[in-house]
Amino acid sequence: MAVLPIVQYPAEILAKPSESVTEFNEALHRLATDMAETMYAAPGIGLAAPQVGKSIRLVVIDISDEKSHLIALVNPTVTALSDTLIEGEEGCLSLPDLTEKIKRPSKVHVDAFDLQGKPISIDCEGLLAVCVQHEVDYLNGHVFIDHLSPLKKNRAIEKLAKLRREKAREKKHRTS
Repeated sequence: MAVLPIVQYPAEILAKPSESVTEFNEALHRLATDMAETMYAAPGIGLAAPQVGKSIRLVVIDISDEKSHLIALVNPTVTALSDTLIEGEEGCLSLPDLTEKIKRPSKVHVDAFDLQGKPISIDCEGLLAVCVQHEVDYLNGHVFIDHLSPLKKNRAIEKLAKLRREKAREKKHRTS
């Protein structure tokens, strides 16, 4: 097991659709395990393969407080089950320290495969629904700020740049 480096926005891999998984093998299991370890170490509640530099349709999610209910979804597709939208603060490991309010369907259905290639279906609501949608967005070449209006997205990008400059200054002061 290994903690993998997390790709940072605006890396090109985050903006392109991922390839479907066709082989359910040990390499896929190892990647899912490493992604889970990376997500827990970050800490986060979800991680998509493009965020660790792999352009394949794989996500790992664990919204439990105990970090004991890991879900791995291979080739997931999401269908809204509800016209009701919920607005919540979303953040992302590829856009650290940035959060924005995003509206998403409150209930979704996801069809996917597990790591052995067996079909699975899950009805999700609340935080799990939001997390599934957030991670599957990555597989489709979108980040959460893509859901914002152009003005709000530009402001978020400027805020992210400012946060990164501040972190760089802090790091420089600590090392000098």
